[in-house]
Amino acid sequence: MAKVKAKSGLSKFNKFLFILLIILVIATVVIVAVSSPKMPVAPKEEFVDEPKIDEFQAGTYGGVKFDTVDDVVAYYVECFNYNKTLTASYTENGEAKTYYKLLGDETLSVENIMIEGQPAPSIITNLVPGVLDGLFKGAPKGLPPAANRDPVYDQRDDGPDGSKIPQTESHLTAEDVLACNVTDNKDGTISITIQPKAQILSMADQDPQGRFFNVLGDISETVNNISVLSFSEGTIEENFVVNYAGGTGTVKINTKTKEITEADYEMDVHIDVQHANVAVIKNKSASLDIVYKNHFPASDEFLEKSRGIKRK
Repeated sequence: MAKVKAKSGLSKFNKFLFILLIILVIATVVIVAVSSPKMPVAPKEEFVDEPKIDEFQAGTYGGVKFDTVDDVVAYYVECFNYNKTLTASYTENGEAKTYYKLLGDETLSVENIMIEGQPAPSIITNLVPGVLDGLFKGAPKGLPPAANRDPVYDQRDDGPDGSKIPQTESHLTAEDVLACNVTDNKDGTISITIQPKAQILSMADQDPQGRFFNVLGDISETVNNISVLSFSEGTIEENFVVNYAGGTGTVKINTKTKEITEADYEMDVHIDVQHANVAVIKNKSASLDIVYKNHFPASDEFLEKSRGIKRK
């Protein structure tokens, strides 16, 4: 049986990011050329990692007792691991396949493009959807973190020292969690919502965000490849900040079977570029937000349209 490629829209995102940064470089020139030299620049706010969800309340939910955040995370990990043992039969372009029972979709958007503290001109923002649609093609995935829809190949190749990281078990810990809560849905299911702690330049399975989301990994090489871009002071690490913060995931669990019946993950990433030099333009700034979402279960329409997959 041929290996199912782990490539997805997200795995190609660095190519899109490279093109987007080129657009931002051009936009910086446009902004400077058409703006008054006295145009105010919004001050950069100090980042604070704050909970975006309700606080955890100890109690019994759907017959399951949760006394601490550790209990919530342990139950989430237990259910995650169990669900990644569940498979189902599919056909992909007519060929029989065995994939995860619970498959989800993936969508990505780029928002809040700012240059020198000001919204990017419409001529720039209008380019982004077309470029993004041409490069980002969502694919069916297992529960994140996930590298594949086939559990046999669900591993990442970007672990420490080039090691492979299995994604069939969650390595999330209570120390990774900024906030969480539990809701009793009164129908035999509970919903657990988790917000992992913020992380700069998250790496797969190596930090709070990487143990919960499908993160982008090290994208500094993307910046290095833009030959017309340099920095008036500091290093790439200091001036090209990729901050994962505020994203959450919610899973609905049947407490009798511990099966996850529905889930939504939203990974929020803020990219901030400071002290950028572009040709004769010196010491400028730009920023943007990336919103990456996974919804489970994926619709039949998404499965067939994206990869020709049908449920049996």
